[in-house]
Amino acid sequence: MDKVGDQQMKHWRLEVDDENIAWLTLDYADASTNVLSSSVMEELGVILADIIQTPPAALVIQSGKKSGFIAGADVSEFGSLCDGDRAFKYIRESQETLYQLESFHFPTIAVISGFCMGGGLELALACRYRIAEDIPSTRLGLPEVRLGIHPGFGGSVRLPPLVGTVTAMDMILTGRSVSASAARKIGLVNYSVPGRHLVNAVHKLIASPPKKQKPAFLKRLPSHRLIRPLLAKYLRKKVAVKAPEHHYPSPYALIDLWLHHADDPETMMEEEARSLARMLVRESAQNLIRVFFLQSTLKGLGKGTDFKAKNVHVIGAGTMGGDIAAWCALRGLNVSLQDRTPESIAPAMKRAYKLFKKKLKKPRLVQEAFDRLMPDTQGLGVKRADVIIEAIFEDLKVKQELYQKIEPQMKEGALLATNTSSIPLEELAVVLKDPSRLVGLHFFNPVAMMQLVEVVKGKDTDDEVVRKAAAFTGKINRLPLRVKSTPGFLVNRILMPYLMEAVVMVGEGIEPARIDQAALNFGMPMGPIELADTVGLDICLSVAEILSSHLGGKVPDVLRDRVSTGNLGKKSGRGFYEYRKGKAVKPKQDSNDRLPEDLQDRLIFRLLNESAACLREGVVEDTDQLDAGIIFGTGFAPFRGGPMHYVKAKGLEDQIKRLEFLEQTYGERFRKDEGWDQLRDQIIES
Repeated sequence: MDKVGDQQMKHWRLEVDDENIAWLTLDYADASTNVLSSSVMEELGVILADIIQTPPAALVIQSGKKSGFIAGADVSEFGSLCDGDRAFKYIRESQETLYQLESFHFPTIAVISGFCMGGGLELALACRYRIAEDIPSTRLGLPEVRLGIHPGFGGSVRLPPLVGTVTAMDMILTGRSVSASAARKIGLVNYSVPGRHLVNAVHKLIASPPKKQKPAFLKRLPSHRLIRPLLAKYLRKKVAVKAPEHHYPSPYALIDLWLHHADDPETMMEEEARSLARMLVRESAQNLIRVFFLQSTLKGLGKGTDFKAKNVHVIGAGTMGGDIAAWCALRGLNVSLQDRTPESIAPAMKRAYKLFKKKLKKPRLVQEAFDRLMPDTQGLGVKRADVIIEAIFEDLKVKQELYQKIEPQMKEGALLATNTSSIPLEELAVVLKDPSRLVGLHFFNPVAMMQLVEVVKGKDTDDEVVRKAAAFTGKINRLPLRVKSTPGFLVNRILMPYLMEAVVMVGEGIEPARIDQAALNFGMPMGPIELADTVGLDICLSVAEILSSHLGGKVPDVLRDRVSTGNLGKKSGRGFYEYRKGKAVKPKQDSNDRLPEDLQDRLIFRLLNESAACLREGVVEDTDQLDAGIIFGTGFAPFRGGPMHYVKAKGLEDQIKRLEFLEQTYGERFRKDEGWDQLRDQIIES
């Protein structure tokens, strides 16, 4: 613990070397990751006030963590900022601390290795110079918009003059991050160097300080007061494509902030704080912050075991199997991909190379990833694999025959995982001599985009096997959700009634586009009809038939008719919609055309009712894990906090009455599951 003046420092260490360079290291106490908590910012203010009394030749700010530079503000403190005045005071105090850093007349340098996000980047922007270690894990960004807020420690003020308005607004409004080399190209950092050269780069900057970076004239031009209104209008239109203002107000607030105050940095700084304070207390932001913690909870499910997989063998080079294999190789594992012929594997290898180029950029890294992915028509990788993932088509008998063949070849301790989307593990495991080693790893399509992986525990699956499977899922940067082996597990089981209700509506003569619009109005990322077309109507039919055979219910005839005529959705060019160049052709909607009042309720309550059933049956442990699974597995409107959180926010008794009304109107498929009563007890207890 360092001492500055009369105060002990818990999170910071300050050392001054023989050249009078002050090295300030953030090592957030009792945590693996640096965050800018209120105590960290308070200590930083004390340190900066002390430094100015005896100015060093330069100040270097670095991280004492292996995990990265700074992850951002301490999100756990946001819940206490439910009062706008308190939030504003907290934000302004943090701004003043960083302004003090910015005001130093001697060189100030942020040395960035690993993630540098949100408040971490805002701190780095307050330094005169930035140096980034050129490694894949180094990412710089302002992702606050994903929490329903926007930068508040001066990020919106300092970033545009540094990298140009368009680049800065794109980073802030999308929340996207950039690599070290990309940050160097846009002027965000001064140097992007290997780790061994970081210290040399610091000394070079101090010995020969470059002029303050400034974007070219054309990149500064959009900030001109006469051009800003045009760009603001364009930005609002662009944001609206994916984030309607009534659901996600923060990017629009940021655009307005920039539009009205970009000429006056001091006023903009204060207005940034006021705007963020307003955003923090909104329900949408609090729900998105809740989703952030749900994500952290799922990440925690992958801890608690020393299992470390190095070799993965994937059987089945179709879309799912091939993409799972590619993702594992991208994440640094050695992968063998098995199918019957080289021709069967070739398309997967082509898709993998495309993924590597998109994600890794550098030819050397792309080639290294591609070298880790090996075609394997003979199944030679089975014997050395730590994890074997079966991803062949949904046929119980064929899967069982495969297990009988490979089980004798598997090494001790290896996991046998199935990517089945609907077949209970108990049915698959009957042919195994050791059924305890079979676990479900249910990925979602597209694998490279969908974060969730259902880790499925069968009746005989060993608990340690489940822990190992969750650890493997975390290793490949995916979110493990532990679920019980029941038909459809969690996500497909809850999603399917929602999709089938949409199909029933089509059978009633309601236009697909109107049905989809009702879902979009609720906040879903894609309407259920277009989603069914995207998944494939043949796959939807197969899953629906499996689920109905186990759980009851009727598969709509209109779905069978589409499949029987070969209209399978996007992949065949026609499903419920016609597809041109991969996009659904939809009739233009009349803005004055009102949707039937119960259209949205019919969709959402089928989903909510099945959620209650899953809770009753213990498919997941609690309401939080159910909410996390449905948000990350289906895209359920994140700003609503998840299905069960939505029910609680809307009022449980009111929602039950609405469900009972739907049952009276549309029949027994809306009959209230007994799980609602269990949910009532949980809400009372909480």
